[in-house]
Amino acid sequence: MTTFTNLNLFNGTDNKIIENSYLTVDENGKITAVGTGAPKASDDVVDLHGKYVMPGLINAHTHLMMDPDNSDKLEYLSETEVTYLALKNLDTLLHSGVTYIRDCGCAFNTDIKLANIQAEGGLKGTEILPSGRPMTMTGGHGDFTEGLNGETTMGHLVDSPDAMRKAVRENFKLGAKNIKVMATGGVMSSTDQVDDTELTEGEMAVAVQEAHTKHMTVASHAQGNRGIQLSLDAGVDSIEHGIYVDEKQAEFMKENNVYLVPTLNACAGIDKYGVGKIPDYMIKKNDIVKDDFFKNIGMALKKGVKVVVGTDAGTPFNSFETGTTDELALLTSIGATPYQALLGTTKYAAELLRITDEYGSLEEGKVADFLVLDNNPLENVEAVAQADKAIYKKGELVK
Repeated sequence: MTTFTNLNLFNGTDNKIIENSYLTVDENGKITAVGTGAPKASDDVVDLHGKYVMPGLINAHTHLMMDPDNSDKLEYLSETEVTYLALKNLDTLLHSGVTYIRDCGCAFNTDIKLANIQAEGGLKGTEILPSGRPMTMTGGHGDFTEGLNGETTMGHLVDSPDAMRKAVRENFKLGAKNIKVMATGGVMSSTDQVDDTELTEGEMAVAVQEAHTKHMTVASHAQGNRGIQLSLDAGVDSIEHGIYVDEKQAEFMKENNVYLVPTLNACAGIDKYGVGKIPDYMIKKNDIVKDDFFKNIGMALKKGVKVVVGTDAGTPFNSFETGTTDELALLTSIGATPYQALLGTTKYAAELLRITDEYGSLEEGKVADFLVLDNNPLENVEAVAQADKAIYKKGELVK
């Protein structure tokens, strides 16, 4: 047993700091006691000297296969290259304070394969909730040629409800926990626009039907308004990006507990660093949407939609190292309170990933993933970006 004492606790659930707290963690990395004042006797005691403790960060939208500094290389990657990038990016995430991710589309199902290794007790560090290869139409967002000889594609190419059913079942067989569907075009695909609709409502409804009978969720890449509506009609669990979400859709999402994962940092990174460094079509599409994007996500926040922190990490200039904390700051810039923003990387994120039994808050019985900060994150989310913060994964200090 190790007891961490003399800490100021944000537990990931309550909008307050619990002063003079302690956490006791067992040899399996689980919290066995949380309280205030003097703790019971413990094998080891770590005095945190009045610093602030909060749960490890959850990033609900990453692409482990991508390199944010070389993100125009999206095609003809070998499985070895994808795996190398994924392992490198996982290490970067861990040392930034991100202790759990949902990957939202990976060639060769590499995210599933790595998550399976984790489930067997290997590959310590940031944990993965995998989606595997995403579902897209022929020529759609995610139809990137992969393999040294172009022998596969990043996504499953599904052009009918039956093809969708088979592809979802294939991902399920391998170990996917989430299904990613591409409802619209996107900034990074060259042949479409963000308001193009791609997968049909019927195709996505089959994905939802199959996923929901197998303890999986469905996340929809939906940027244009019509694609968002088709996704909601199909019954998805989360809207990813949601650039042109409208008030009626936001109200529906609040009433039906559909989560919004905006990935503002993907847009901000291209806007800040992209000119002259990435293809012009990406710049043009980003310029068209950026003002509406931030305005509409701000509206959804005001409507009470549960907004979850995801960054689209791996897209151009969208860092695995700083992206998660950048996203927190961007959310507060459009009207979120620090508490609302932090819920997006703690409680709400864990709810969306369906991991609340063990993650998302610091309570008895949960995993001891936590950060130690100099300043109060409920006063200013910039506190979470502290470069030398201590990071604990399952009660062990990350080196």
